[in-house]
Amino acid sequence: MSLRIVSSLVIFVFTSFVGVGAQSPAVAPTSPGAQARGQAPAPNFKKLTRAELDALLQNPAGLLILDVRRPDELQTIGGFPVYLSIQSSQLANSIGFIPKDRAIVTVSNHAARAGRAAELLEKNGFKVAGGIGAQDYEAEGGTLVKIVPPPPGSRSGGTAAPPAGSSLAGSSATAPAQSAQ
Repeated sequence: MSLRIVSSLVIFVFTSFVGVGAQSPAVAPTSPGAQARGQAPAPNFKKLTRAELDALLQNPAGLLILDVRRPDELQTIGGFPVYLSIQSSQLANSIGFIPKDRAIVTVSNHAARAGRAAELLEKNGFKVAGGIGAQDYEAEGGTLVKIVPPPPGSRSGGTAAPPAGSSLAGSSATAPAQSAQ
């Protein structure tokens, strides 16, 4: 799978992976007493489980996976095969790049940043199905994809690691340069 990097916005192009039926996110109430006691307010987004995300992925026509983690986190932890990547620190300035015609699932490592991103998107008129932590998804038995970064100085984007035993594993995908005569 090829990656194209545009500034800090990484877009994985896809054809049939994204989609969900219309669902409204569950909203957890914030307890005024919790804030007075110094506790963090309850999140105002639906934290998805692996089963809930897998169900959403069964209908890929109108779903967008928005990963708000840093590139190094995507590389070391892994992520979903297809997603739009906008770091949480740049989300407010990049909102114009996000389509409004799809339900959105936000992703971070354990859903804290995903929750903040979901709340920001909802405030700006987006349909948010919920947020999920990639590590939580994996801990519940889900499979994440590891992205192989391009070699330094490479002009091409990264690729997904070829399956073990693949004819591409351990070989160069480019032909050797031929000398001009």
